[in-house]
Amino acid sequence: MSGNHNYELLVEQITDLVLSRLGSERSPTFCRADVERIVDAGAERIGIVLGESATARDWASLIDHTLLKPDASETDIRNLCDEAAKFGFASVCVNPTWVRRAADLLKGSGVPVCTVIGFPLGATFPDVKAYEARRAIFDGAREVDMVINIGALRSGDVCAVEDDIRAVVSVAHQHGIICKVIIETALLSDEEKIRACIAAKNARADFVKTSTGFAKSGATAADIALMRRTVGKELGVKASGGVKGIDDARQMVEAGATRIGASVGVKIALEASGSSTATPVGAAY
Repeated sequence: MSGNHNYELLVEQITDLVLSRLGSERSPTFCRADVERIVDAGAERIGIVLGESATARDWASLIDHTLLKPDASETDIRNLCDEAAKFGFASVCVNPTWVRRAADLLKGSGVPVCTVIGFPLGATFPDVKAYEARRAIFDGAREVDMVINIGALRSGDVCAVEDDIRAVVSVAHQHGIICKVIIETALLSDEEKIRACIAAKNARADFVKTSTGFAKSGATAADIALMRRTVGKELGVKASGGVKGIDDARQMVEAGATRIGASVGVKIALEASGSSTATPVGAAY
């Protein structure tokens, strides 16, 4: 009974908070059911980050602090990891070649290393992606974000897409690692986005994710809402690409995101705490 009471209280609090922020320029269709969807997705911290008392660390706990630029140097990676340890980000997300170094730098901090698989095109073989994931886990990755075979999806070969995802999910779950599936929403129709999300769900992925940050555009609130409706409460939803500050991040969370991928994590955290001073090391992701 107590658990049910706490659930109801959390739903009511989040509903009040979100409705208080919705103006005439925002969607008038937001309702209690939307909040239940967000809470059911496992986003217990949503009530905190949408509240007026949210701290920099509260917001940081939802953010994968990201640096995927091809020219990132060891100094850049060190700075990224220092920021992650300081603010308590959900993870740092780096290219596979930097996983071992990042894991060493973050040892004892409680911040895990995330990396990308088949990135950024997704146009390689499932067994290659599986090996890449296995190698990254061996080097210290504790989360992997894989890119689907976008061409196969757009060709209507959903079975190939599902097999592709399952190859990486199987490796990840053998080692107790979280697997997020990047569907690259900017390149897909709404129908294709739904098919991609269903494939990820069927393959038992842990998250669906909007974007690599290397396509023509990134996350939108509409895509997040569509993805959340498709996967229900079973999977997390990660918004990435084009999240430039606290306003963007808040919009994504309100739409149903339970994780944010951004190179401007420090800026988001500082804006959340009322400070405007931030010098993130990455490029827009």
